[in-house]
Amino acid sequence: MSITDARARNAKPNDKDYKVTDERGLYLLVKTNGSKLWRYKYRFSGKERTLAMGAYPEISLKEARSKRDEARRLLDEGKDPSLEKQIQKALNISKYENNFEAVGREWYEVKLTGKSESHRSRSLRMLEKELFPYLGIRPVSDITAPELLTILRRIEKRGVVDTAHRAKQTAGQVFLYAIQVGRATDPAANQNGTLRLKETTHHRTITIPVEVGLLMLAMDAYNGTPIFRAALKLMPLTAVAFIISAAKSSNS
Repeated sequence: MSITDARARNAKPNDKDYKVTDERGLYLLVKTNGSKLWRYKYRFSGKERTLAMGAYPEISLKEARSKRDEARRLLDEGKDPSLEKQIQKALNISKYENNFEAVGREWYEVKLTGKSESHRSRSLRMLEKELFPYLGIRPVSDITAPELLTILRRIEKRGVVDTAHRAKQTAGQVFLYAIQVGRATDPAANQNGTLRLKETTHHRTITIPVEVGLLMLAMDAYNGTPIFRAALKLMPLTAVAFIISAAKSSNS
């Protein structure tokens, strides 16, 4: 005798757990505490097994039968429904742990350690303000180029084109890290030319001696990475050498 929705709904708990059977291995297990659980009994590799398929009424009779039919399809393919359920659960957990925010914060801790505090602060602000609110919960491996472009265009429409380009660069670094650790591809790689060009600001050349002195002091006080500090100290020396060389050439 197959189950009807009314029969499932009206099943009352007894002193012991009991089954209300349906067709082709599906049954409703009625517990002494009043809970009602869908179960599917099947055989795989000669052994009897049971697949849990949720509770009634959260899972309706129609849904339970659909789950049973899917389990039967897997059996026809030589697969164990219980094992397939465990695999899918593991994949879902893996996707959750590998969402964009989780990978982005991991990138921030791994790749930006040792960088200047200003660079770390800018990068974290870019992630938390511009990227996490829209991509944070998305599995990093599922994010597509059009999806990322939609986020970048939203930033661009606010009139902050430079911010959109920096967001693209930051997202690209997160995706590159995800690729390096085997967790994604890079949807930012093919975004060249999709955003408006950044506005270029030209700064006047410093020619007043006092301003040159202030620039030298600022360069000396810069607290960035050793490579950039060394480059800043080298720039005035190469500039002086170039000026001397040019003067000699003009006098010869």
